[in-house]
Amino acid sequence: MERKFEAVIFDLDGSLVDSLWVWDKIDIDYLEKHSYQVPEDLNKIIEGMSFTEVAQYFKDRFSIEDDIEDIKAEWIEMALKAYSEDVKLREGAEKFLEYIKSEKYRIGLGSSNTRSLIDATLDGNGISQYFESIRTSCEVSAGKPSPDIFLKVASDLDIPESKCIVIEDTFAGVQAAKRANMTVIGIYDEMSAPWKEDIMELSDHYAYNYSDVMEILKNYQGK
Repeated sequence: MERKFEAVIFDLDGSLVDSLWVWDKIDIDYLEKHSYQVPEDLNKIIEGMSFTEVAQYFKDRFSIEDDIEDIKAEWIEMALKAYSEDVKLREGAEKFLEYIKSEKYRIGLGSSNTRSLIDATLDGNGISQYFESIRTSCEVSAGKPSPDIFLKVASDLDIPESKCIVIEDTFAGVQAAKRANMTVIGIYDEMSAPWKEDIMELSDHYAYNYSDVMEILKNYQGK
């Protein structure tokens, strides 16, 4: 019997790893250096943007004189140690990766983060070998909620969009996956809690942890 899905595509920050605390600290430290405090609306505005888009937004909103590449390089330097050593997988994520690998699902990752930090945390957690496609929003024309990043990963995997299931913690990410004609499991993360109702309404399923995600996928398989 043909199964409904052939590929699982992950978001990284908040969905696969617990890392958004890193950016809270970087935002505070970076803006303090430029004599600003973090605005209350910042996270909601930049949610889903590519790394380059966020750098452009900071440059424009906070009148940063550095060019975009210098801003990004400074952020990467600030984050690299944390992503290499301190950012950990969500509980149950590696068990889920092992399961979908054993079931011969194709596995991809589409993230708004930059490639060096993605590689640092995947290597640091020993899970790089699971992913056949890793793409960043800087490699496509627009970040989330545009569907481009997920469409790119599906193309890499050579799997039709309708055969892909996406795991996302943000509203922008869920929007991107739905616009790509993919099935979405919204997964709870504390940073996205203010938009939980919107995420639940738009997602095909909602999970609080990877045990929930496992059950959702197994239900599709009839297992």
